[in-house]
Amino acid sequence: MKNRVLILALLLDLILGDPPNRWHPVAWMGRGIGWARDRCSDARRGQDLLRGAVIALGGMGVSAWVGYLLERRLSFLPRPLRVVIQAWALKSTFSLRGLLRAVYDVRDALDRGDLEEARHWLGWHLVSRDTRDLSQAEVVAATVESLAENMSDGVVAPLFYYLIGGLPAALAYRFANTADAMLGYRDARHEWLGKVPARVDDVLNLIPARLSALALILAGWLKGAEGRRAWRVWRRDAGRTASPNAGHPMAAMAGLLGVRLEKRGHYRLGGKFPPPRVEHIDRAVKYVKIALALLGIAGGCVGRHTSCVRRGEEAGVLG
Repeated sequence: MKNRVLILALLLDLILGDPPNRWHPVAWMGRGIGWARDRCSDARRGQDLLRGAVIALGGMGVSAWVGYLLERRLSFLPRPLRVVIQAWALKSTFSLRGLLRAVYDVRDALDRGDLEEARHWLGWHLVSRDTRDLSQAEVVAATVESLAENMSDGVVAPLFYYLIGGLPAALAYRFANTADAMLGYRDARHEWLGKVPARVDDVLNLIPARLSALALILAGWLKGAEGRRAWRVWRRDAGRTASPNAGHPMAAMAGLLGVRLEKRGHYRLGGKFPPPRVEHIDRAVKYVKIALALLGIAGGCVGRHTSCVRRGEEAGVLG
């Protein structure tokens, strides 16, 4: 059943995209986190640290409980309806179509020569930094970086946790990632409140980020690109970002494209490679699609093997 849910969730995402916020579980998570954050102002450091832990871990627990109910407590429903409900819940934890649409909005604006609009879409969809003074090369680099990073934590990670822990794990991961996105800043308001959410998100993304990098490198070899170069850049530059995870898929992508991905004052991935051009966005999208297909095939094999093992164990018990 897990493979059916996964396939249907992917189809729902590619065909329908994201539902309106009033029907979107992640929007509900965001409203809950925002409500809790607004009641944690003007606290001492220790209090903020504890409150941040309660928000992150408590919210993950509630999300996992909802996932458990959807998987285990709907047995009275017909099997096809259970698959649809679970697929909708799983689909809410990732958004490949939304990510690609955001990337294409920036690319299309650059194709029209409208740098201001490209900066707008970049800041609206993909990054939290100020985009008003970015050059065209910096806009392209930020778009490619965000595509690689969001491939990992926006698609690979929730599906990875679904395969190993079902809906409870996928929904708990999505809550943790949302809490980090909303609270994990280093300004005066969030410095201590966001510490636990940020660390939890770092831990949860350790494996998915590295899987994403390896899948991108393998995609490069299959496309005939310089896979060895991508491997070298990944090994050399992955640790140069402040995040322990974001640098892995981004460095792999820099090596695949043979470009320099740089955020002023923070990091440079790709060494002395030239800055990226607009056409590199489409190449990056192709690598992401191939990498996700490879991970999907691997995930399907793992899911099928797990199902076979489970059926074998059940047969042994019945026998």
